[in-house]
Amino acid sequence: MRFKFALVNEVRAEAQPGLRGTCAFCHSEMIAKCGPVRIRHWAHKSNASCDHWWENETEWHRIWKNRFPVEWQEIIHKDTAGERHIADIKTDKEFVIEFQHSAIKSSEVQSREAFYKNMAWIVNGARLKSGYPHFCKGVNSLRNLNNTGFFLSTSPEACFPAGWLTSSVPVYFDFQADSKRADLWCLFPGRVEGYTIIACVSHKQFIELSSTTPHLLRAQEYLSQITQCIRQERTTVASKTAIPGPYMQHTRLSRRRRRL
Repeated sequence: MRFKFALVNEVRAEAQPGLRGTCAFCHSEMIAKCGPVRIRHWAHKSNASCDHWWENETEWHRIWKNRFPVEWQEIIHKDTAGERHIADIKTDKEFVIEFQHSAIKSSEVQSREAFYKNMAWIVNGARLKSGYPHFCKGVNSLRNLNNTGFFLSTSPEACFPAGWLTSSVPVYFDFQADSKRADLWCLFPGRVEGYTIIACVSHKQFIELSSTTPHLLRAQEYLSQITQCIRQERTTVASKTAIPGPYMQHTRLSRRRRRL
């Protein structure tokens, strides 16, 4: 298992040549790995039993972690029953962000969400070559909510991997491979009046919100407003007494599409 931090003289430290440390989670001995190919990291000296949820750190993980304060990275989280796991990011407002690069079983997704509760995922959507092309094929079916950055979908599987469709927390997909893919695309949990809600958020906005008002990343207030808009539109159409409002006009992604 590869980590960014280990305890050296009881102080968290990054890997440096020749250092030896201790795992903050399982207290096993760790060795600094500083070769020329992989990013510098800590590894257990033996095959110690550590956090089975932990995913070996990749360069993608490291880039994302470094966007947050050091004191928020690789933090041990414990629930009321005493169960412990290492969160990739845990903010000073108790908000957890998990970065997922490799494939993951649905059962583990559910376990992590139940354990952390107040959390969001960031998934490497560019891990597979088919990830971004698949998203692009489905994105034209999204219904734009008046260029607010929110979209409606009746078939989210056309854009995102099926394994994430049942998540109970927001899942932010990172398709970044160049500057044209600089946005995160969020799949919100559940359905709102039969629609799945999807949002486009910049990296900068995500980081700012996670630091200041992480509850907005869950978008409960916005989802409530969207629900009201959909219900109002349906009432208007049913009564035939008014024209549907601009929030519900069916448009293409216009400027957003050109940015993809």
